[in-house]
Amino acid sequence: MSVAIKLSDSLAQQAKLYAAVTHRSVPKQIEYWSQIGKLAEENPDLPFSFIQETLLSLEETKDSEHVTPYQFG
Repeated sequence: MSVAIKLSDSLAQQAKLYAAVTHRSVPKQIEYWSQIGKLAEENPDLPFSFIQETLLSLEETKDSEHVTPYQFG
């Protein structure tokens, strides 16, 4: 489900910059930041790098589930 929300121009510009660098859309960049923020609030003792590595690991797992192995023969 999509919901339209209003964001400050500053946040939108920052998201656009980071999105370009990380090859995400602006909405996906904001979702990523939101997810990290939520996890950080729920787990205040975890370092940012651990949260980031965990999210990366989860994405890699999703990607590997959708890739069919190349078969010889």
